[in-house]
Amino acid sequence: MNVVQSVDSVALLPAYLAAGTAVLVLITDLLVARPRATIAVAALGALGTAVGSALVGAGAERRTFCVGADCSWIFGGRAALVGVVVALLTLGVLGLSVPALRAGRSPVGEYAFLLACSMTGGVVLGAAGDLITLIVALETLTLPLYVLVGLRRGSLASAEAAVTFFVVSVVATTLTLLGGALLYAVTGGLHLDRLGTLLAEQPELRELPLTTAAVAVLLVGLAFKVAAVPFHAWAPATYDGAPLPVAAYLSTASKLGGLVALLAVVQRALPADQTGPVLALLAVLTMTVGNLVALRQRRTVRLLAWSSVAQAGYILAPLGALALAAGRTDEARSAAYAAAVAYAVFFVVLELAAFAGLTALRPAGADGGTLDDLRGAARRHPWRAAAFGLALVGLAGLPPGLAGLFAKVTVVRALLDGGAAWLALVVALNAVIGLAYYLRVTAALWAPPTTPGPAAALAGDGASGVPVVGVVAVVLAVATVAAVVLGVAPQLVLDLAAR
Repeated sequence: MNVVQSVDSVALLPAYLAAGTAVLVLITDLLVARPRATIAVAALGALGTAVGSALVGAGAERRTFCVGADCSWIFGGRAALVGVVVALLTLGVLGLSVPALRAGRSPVGEYAFLLACSMTGGVVLGAAGDLITLIVALETLTLPLYVLVGLRRGSLASAEAAVTFFVVSVVATTLTLLGGALLYAVTGGLHLDRLGTLLAEQPELRELPLTTAAVAVLLVGLAFKVAAVPFHAWAPATYDGAPLPVAAYLSTASKLGGLVALLAVVQRALPADQTGPVLALLAVLTMTVGNLVALRQRRTVRLLAWSSVAQAGYILAPLGALALAAGRTDEARSAAYAAAVAYAVFFVVLELAAFAGLTALRPAGADGGTLDDLRGAARRHPWRAAAFGLALVGLAGLPPGLAGLFAKVTVVRALLDGGAAWLALVVALNAVIGLAYYLRVTAALWAPPTTPGPAAALAGDGASGVPVVGVVAVVLAVATVAAVVLGVAPQLVLDLAAR
């Protein structure tokens, strides 16, 4: 028997590019020792990874590391979409980090290297075909963020956020590994498609208490990664303590990675009749608690963090339709999976635009401040405030933020097609609740300042004297344009998500 396998290097090209970026950043920082060169290498590597993912994904699905019909690496349309989005998010966050890096808030080499390592995990995650690859990729995405959260020099809040994030993530990883081990004990398989086939063809396996425990533990472990209620408590403190660009990465790329992992096991491995009710409950709790608590927030990043929790509920909502028999038909399931992925893509683009807008309105290296610090921002920086406001309106699902509007319509339509009208009603009610705090922040941008103090806290006017670097404005402009384009042509994302 020939045990030597052929490796499809074309299928692995996006992973090569991402990992190569991390290595090149490390070498450049060591040999050249010029921050601009290090940042340039990281930016070009992220852009190359996005282009490579798009080119490989444009062709037919490619598989490698296969044993028979079971493959550990499957690169198709959805994997390409994830790779492109993660790489572009990394490029955007790197751009947002330039002012703080130039001000010496964080070491440039280590920062760029860790960001590239995290990007590598996100790219691999989209193509994972077995539980081991999936969990390792998810941890590769997450582990560098422990350090990035605490990398802001002289900040106690940053250190506390890093410890909180680390402790919670260790628990989540332990639960995910335990769930995977129990599934292996029940089925003897690790490949996602094989797990799904075994559990579908052998009903007696699904009836075992050990299988129920495995499914529950695995879902709980992954629910931590997407900050779903009641496994969300780490998110607000971590986001608020992290540097603004790192908080943006946590809220976008990290959350997207958690969703991709959750979707992979739900779609391909776990029984829909067992996961559906759990996901429906998580969706209702997550969107409701996230929106209600966001109403009380006065710190901007904490408000965005609770908003991100609520948005995770909207992302999970289509998967909740699997709780009903009508939602488990092939057509309804395909629509639910595509809606979840599409909503996640719409969300991360708008969320990046929101954090870019906030970064542009704050001094270099500063935290997000309070809502009062943003009062009157539009009077001093109208274009930055307008872009920030457009992102917030989009997250609320109102025009002219058409990307957010179509995202919510996509979720509601998938729920109605799956016979889950009650869950669609919950989504609609929560969307109304969310309007209150999104519009409150937007209105504050055009409100007159209450005191001279908050106005001085805006970018370029604070005691730091550090003006907004042009690259932040570029990131804000690109993210805003991307949100507008997606709003005008949402079917592009839906088609890719359905592949």
